[in-house]
Amino acid sequence: MTADQPGTAGTTGTAVSKTIDTGLRLLEILKDHPDGLTITELAQLAGIHRNAVSRHLVALGNHRLAARVGNRFTLGLGIVELNAAVQHRLRSAASAALQVLADTCNATAFITVLDIDESQAVVLTVAEPRASQIHVTYRAGTRHPSNRAASGIAILAGRPPRPGERPEIAQARAAGYSVTEGELQPGAWGVAAPISVAGRPAHASVGMVTIGERDAGEIAPIVLNAAREISRFL
Repeated sequence: MTADQPGTAGTTGTAVSKTIDTGLRLLEILKDHPDGLTITELAQLAGIHRNAVSRHLVALGNHRLAARVGNRFTLGLGIVELNAAVQHRLRSAASAALQVLADTCNATAFITVLDIDESQAVVLTVAEPRASQIHVTYRAGTRHPSNRAASGIAILAGRPPRPGERPEIAQARAAGYSVTEGELQPGAWGVAAPISVAGRPAHASVGMVTIGERDAGEIAPIVLNAAREISRFL
């Protein structure tokens, strides 16, 4: 670009930004349609021309973010690989803070992430209190509906409101953390907070679980501090 070409960089940047935005929008639509969509269906849902959809799908396919099955398109395996890389980074960043949370609360602490289709929450990593002989056992890989339990509710509370969401999610969004009892296991009591990075919608939460109710006013600040500590390293 030369001095006699004012605005070229800005115009180019706007075009690139629009291209990226459209590609991400197509991925979000595909995420909501696991059985796949045709180019025509994608174009209708995205509100853009079929030719533009075709161009974007070629680019997404080159990076294995979209895949073609017959005349339908789905999310590609590249999405899974990116998700695995993010989870590895989160697990590494959370390790020390999670152990501090478990030891401070004398309870099992854990990180939960939102699965790709957002309908399920998955336990990513767990830390058990080192000074306790009796505590809740929680396994990495455990799944449950994303709108259940303190961990799932906390993630959804860290995201924009959705029509028909549980009142507990709105309450957690207002408080900054969620508290539940007996949602997944009778007698289990948990507190969780969303892990948000740079104001973006949450995809994970950090929490603790124990048997029997504790003082939420005492536990919640500790959990919130762990969430802030973890997000600082992401």
